[in-house]
Amino acid sequence: MTPSNDSPRDDFILVDGEGLDTAQAYRLLIGCTAPRPIAWITSLGPDGRVNAAPFSSYNYVATSPPMLAINIAAREGEIKDTARNIRETGEFVVNVATESTMETMHASAANYPPDVSECEALGIDLLPSHRVKVPRIAMTPVQMECKLDQIIVLGRGVNTLFIGEVVAFHLSPEIYDGSRVDSVKMRPIARLGGPYYAGLGEIFHRPMLQRPPGGEGWVGDEPKS
Repeated sequence: MTPSNDSPRDDFILVDGEGLDTAQAYRLLIGCTAPRPIAWITSLGPDGRVNAAPFSSYNYVATSPPMLAINIAAREGEIKDTARNIRETGEFVVNVATESTMETMHASAANYPPDVSECEALGIDLLPSHRVKVPRIAMTPVQMECKLDQIIVLGRGVNTLFIGEVVAFHLSPEIYDGSRVDSVKMRPIARLGGPYYAGLGEIFHRPMLQRPPGGEGWVGDEPKS
């Protein structure tokens, strides 16, 4: 059958998933899955030192109870400090990275040795937590205390998914009114592919067509004309 003149174009470059090596798959995923929120995680090492490191393979995965999931990949076959700390203590804190904290957060991604605390090296002020022993990063407007729920080894074993229950939220009054978090005032940053970050940029409003658990933004709550 001869395609019509208005047929959709199909000049896409095919990259078959079979045979992809880890490096190529990583480049494709971080370029295609964008923007990605950043979990700036604090954890405690075996010597009590506070580790701080950002991870952009992260999101919420449940609301009852509230749960977050962070994918942490091994580095050259070695488990990362954050992954080891979470396994051993069962606790961590997710601190939301923002435009104002970007430079410090980015610097904490450097490959510090296990016996060096990024918080000490970078002068990051900490606050005590309420339900876990791991401290929070004071400069962030949102900190979520988490207790480990489960660990899932993925694929060929390079990546491990850590799922944690949020047992306490700490919210700056500048971005939280007691009911809702103002994401615009929070000014979170996201990760793109390669050496790039992004802010919120232009924001589009569309009423939600199915009622979410909190009801926020649902079309049924829109004023009637």
